[in-house]
Amino acid sequence: MRRNNLGFSLSLALLVICTVGACEKPPAAEMEAAESAFARAENDPDAVVYAEPTLTRAREALSRMRSEAEAKRYDIAKSYAAEVVAASEKAVSDGRSGALRATQEAANLVGTLKDSLNEAEVTLDRARGTENMDLDFEGLDQNLDSARRDTEAAESAIADNKPGEALEKGRNARGTLGDIMTGLSGGARAGSRKK
Repeated sequence: MRRNNLGFSLSLALLVICTVGACEKPPAAEMEAAESAFARAENDPDAVVYAEPTLTRAREALSRMRSEAEAKRYDIAKSYAAEVVAASEKAVSDGRSGALRATQEAANLVGTLKDSLNEAEVTLDRARGTENMDLDFEGLDQNLDSARRDTEAAESAIADNKPGEALEKGRNARGTLGDIMTGLSGGARAGSRKK
């Protein structure tokens, strides 16, 4: 009888230990899904560029998931795994949305640049025919050519689905055109004072 009580006591002790968590298994499937989801997000160029905060949140949750799994706190690790998947999927989605917005912004910018290029060219031609204009026409022509090249590069970048590059080139062109118009305006004011 004593032997039965000892066997019963050992069984009960093992049951308690397993219940407390020592026999619990790591959430392998959930952790593998989290690792895969994060890898997809981290390798998505749009997510990297346009959803960095969300991608960072996924990275931090992934690190915590791994730490909790190593510490054998599997319920917490499983919770972090779900957070990794959700944040990773959101990063990919936000990346797509951000790229679409950037493409639209770049296309709008390039559309306005064409009008601005024409305006700068017409204004520059008029300035050439005006007396008392103290302007560096050669420098202005070079700037106009530079703005034209940047505009063409922005158009190419849009066609190649590189909205970030398109925006950069478009903004460069817009800045150069602004400088040209400022120079022409300053030259016109200086010329009117010489009269």
